[in-house]
Amino acid sequence: MAITVGELVAEPQLGLTLLAGAAGLENRITWAHTSDLPRLWEWVTGGELMMTNGLSIPADAEGQVALAEALMDSGASALAIGEKMHAPPLTAEFMEACEQLPLPLINIPYPLPFIAIARSVAESSLLEESRRLRQTARVYDLLRTAGASEDHWQSLVQRLATELDADLFVVDRRCLHPWHPDGQALPVFLSEEWAPLSGQVSLAGKNFQWHRIRGRHVLTMDIPTHANALLVVLPNSEPHPDAVVLLHAATVLGLQLSRIVLSLEGRHRLAGEFLLQAMDGRLGAAEMESRLAAFEVSPQDFLLASLTADAADKAADDGGRLANVHIELWRHGVASASLKRNNRLHVVVPADVPDDVLMHCAGVETTIGISAPAAVANIQRALQESLWALGSARANNQGLARYAEGPSWLGLTGFEEGTALVRRLLGPIFDYEQSQEGDLIVTLRTYLDSQRSWQKTASALFAHRQTIIYRMRKIGELTGLDMGETSTVAQLWFALQIHEAMHQ
Repeated sequence: MAITVGELVAEPQLGLTLLAGAAGLENRITWAHTSDLPRLWEWVTGGELMMTNGLSIPADAEGQVALAEALMDSGASALAIGEKMHAPPLTAEFMEACEQLPLPLINIPYPLPFIAIARSVAESSLLEESRRLRQTARVYDLLRTAGASEDHWQSLVQRLATELDADLFVVDRRCLHPWHPDGQALPVFLSEEWAPLSGQVSLAGKNFQWHRIRGRHVLTMDIPTHANALLVVLPNSEPHPDAVVLLHAATVLGLQLSRIVLSLEGRHRLAGEFLLQAMDGRLGAAEMESRLAAFEVSPQDFLLASLTADAADKAADDGGRLANVHIELWRHGVASASLKRNNRLHVVVPADVPDDVLMHCAGVETTIGISAPAAVANIQRALQESLWALGSARANNQGLARYAEGPSWLGLTGFEEGTALVRRLLGPIFDYEQSQEGDLIVTLRTYLDSQRSWQKTASALFAHRQTIIYRMRKIGELTGLDMGETSTVAQLWFALQIHEAMHQ
């Protein structure tokens, strides 16, 4: 076992003197660390004897008390101050705080070199190092026997908790929800303490930090390979779990999460292939029912949601925001099948999924349109409904919209009316382009996006100005509309908005 504060103070060759905090003499020392920086506690990982020449000690009583409390909260075992160096007078308030916490306060006699203390701690830790190596080997062996199935996650966490003699929780630092659908939620006292600070649990910005919350030491540490995955450790006894072994435990959990996500990606690819065939009308109803049921979604009662990232944040979407929505849904216990196409994500989920869960999993910068409850025989209609709702959400500046609920879109109540409007205004152009080579729709869209400027449109399309004028006249001939009228431009703009929303 690691040397205690009392055992170190008792070593006669060192001549150390205990100034305060006698109740903490049984604290175990994992390492001896020297620092003269002002925020001494930021270098504590748990169990250290912190040694300073006094430059780290504030001159005022309030600052000294705050230093003692911060060291105690971070998990330091003791504080040792070099005699006859740079420390200001130690105040009575500081001594009392160390006594009450208790934080052992040690005087290092002059001219004893700090390295002599560090050597004593290191020599006493040789047996502890052997124990650490054996425990680390057992931690990695747990990963070997855990299996890659997502069903084995909580079993691995519990076995690690037993090995470390601590309660372990893996949560998302942004919302404090369990990272795995079978994971345990944080204890109430931690949820209450951290809820107002979601997204900034590690207040000092460290990836390994001890806290003292309501009388208990709590460790938070990042899990490698998974952004925002946070391991929370509640030790059940003294001494606390070894810091090095804890880092290996976090690595093991990260590797297991990677194995689980890898298995989910295989299922995600199959879901995408299924939805692509279903939405293109290449599957019969019976086959669609059996294949959708394999993804644990009822083929007779589901919602189809269409998602898009905010246009101003397109780079984040291209970086994978929408690509990870299916994992976020799985993490929150929501079965799904999804397909990303044309920078939009289409997701089939059970009909009883709450809106707030969908919005949480999609992220704040995402807009969502949701169909009416549907069965697989009507999946293509559900897609049209979700796209219509998505267009309505964006037009009305809403984060989420349901089909046939809320404000109308462009004065229309449903995609049937939208389809009729598109067909009436743009149908002749589509028919012409099917029989003749042409870029009339592209030209019309670019012309309207370019503030009806012939020159800007020609530059955008790398075409001659007269070519653009010819194409716009052709559109007028096909539709029978006067392209110089503002009402005509407005109608065509409406029709293009509806067409693009429902077909991209």
